[in-house]
Amino acid sequence: MTSGPAASQPAAAEPRVTRAGVVWAAVVAALVLLILLIVFILQNQDLVLVRFLGFEGAVPLGMALFIASVTGGVLVAVAGGARILQLRANARRARTGQRR
Repeated sequence: MTSGPAASQPAAAEPRVTRAGVVWAAVVAALVLLILLIVFILQNQDLVLVRFLGFEGAVPLGMALFIASVTGGVLVAVAGGARILQLRANARRARTGQRR
């Protein structure tokens, strides 16, 4: 019979998930997505005519789609951020109301 720290540990311990490991996996995933985005833009180099609010210009199709998607993402992030701030303000008001 063995005693000590080795006896209390299981033989096949599960590897722990660390923050560094999660960050590393996120960086790898982001790099893969970036490579796919670069390939998409390079494969869609046909010029298209873009008109917006009186402005007009010729832009590669891949770049026009990229700009449109980033703009959409920014709008969603702004709307989500405004909602988060609203919920935090309501939660703060509820907490201060309970203390009185």
